[in-house]
Order: sequence, then structure tokens, then C-alpha cells
Amino acid sequence: MVSQVSEAMLDVIADALVDKGYILLSDIIPDYVSLALLEKMQAEQDINFKKAAIGRGIEQQINTEIRSDKISWLDNQDHTDREYLSIMEQLKEGLNRRLFMGLFDFESHYAVYEPGAFYKKHVDALHGSQNRILSTVFFLNPEWQESDGGELVIYDELDQTLDIVTPQIGTLVLFLSERFPHEVRPTFKTRNSIAGWFRVSNANHGF
Repeated sequence: MVSQVSEAMLDVIADALVDKGYILLSDIIPDYVSLALLEKMQAEQDINFKKAAIGRGIEQQINTEIRSDKISWLDNQDHTDREYLSIMEQLKEGLNRRLFMGLFDFESHYAVYEPGAFYKKHVDALHGSQNRILSTVFFLNPEWQESDGGELVIYDELDQTLDIVTPQIGTLVLFLSERFPHEVRPTFKTRNSIAGWFRVSNANHGF
């Protein structure tokens, strides 16, 4: 059975995006979904994961000075992936009803950061590109300790630190893609997550 996102939760998320532009959630993805995603990720890390690139299209390149994670894209045909993607679909529809954001589709990948890996400060969408509108990060790390590193650091538009997020399993972060530079600090043990982006199909959106 697919987990349902409540209307009250959608209200909370929409309000936070209007007020602050980002939100941290700890109870939107059921535990059984989180554990299934983690199990799949761990089983496939040595087979289906490739070094992550930076840039888009013909400008795409691998640069381990900027990011050193490995990724594997989610597939809606896979049962485990579909559970997670269905929750993201509910978010998309709920936020479009409330904020008229014009969210059109969602793309996401697993990301594994092996010890020493990081992702330097960056923005998910170029200003004015109207492509990636809302970013998501979902963490899959049980019993993560402060000494393990790998925090997600979110900055404001003046480069001041807004939040330092421990990548504990079950935590979902949503933020407006153009507004918030962010980084993944070097991790000291294997760190698992899912990164995703809601996109619009054209420049016409009301948010």
C-alpha cells in the first residue's frame, strides 16, 4: 500500500516554503520505505553506481575536486523506487494546488559518499533557468553520529549558514533550488542519501 501524505502535512510544507524557502521533515517517509531504500542501495553500490558529474548536457564533466560521490538514478519501474517516487508525486500535486508552482516532473538519484567524499558549496539551479525549482534530499543513515561528518550545510543568499543537517535516516529536506547554496561536508563513513529535483516544463509558474 502506498503511503499517503496528509493534507495537514502539505499545508505545513507549503507554509514553510513561503515563509523560509526550506523545511526539514522527519516523519513524512515511513520507516519501512526508508529501510527498503537503504537495503536496495547497499545491495547495488558495487554494481550500478557511477561517479557523479557536474554540469548539464555537453558541459557535463566529472570533477572530483568539486564532488566525489557516486550515483544511481531511481526508476519508476522498480517497486522500491516507486514507493518513494509516489510520495514525491503527492508532494508535487499538493504544492501545485497550494502554491501554483508549476512543478511538472521529478528526477532523483541515490548518492553514496564513501569515507572522504564531499560535495563543495553549489546551487542546484542557475538563476533564471526555470528548470530545477524545488530540491529534495532524503537521508538513509541509521545511528549517525556527529563525529561521522557528512552534514548537509544550507546557506542563505548572503552565504550565511542557515542550517547544519545531520544525515540521519528518515530526514527529508526540501528547499527552493535557486535560493540556497549548500554543501556536503566530508564524511568519515559511508553516507547514503537520495537527491531529487522538481522541475517545471517552461518559464510560466505562479510561485
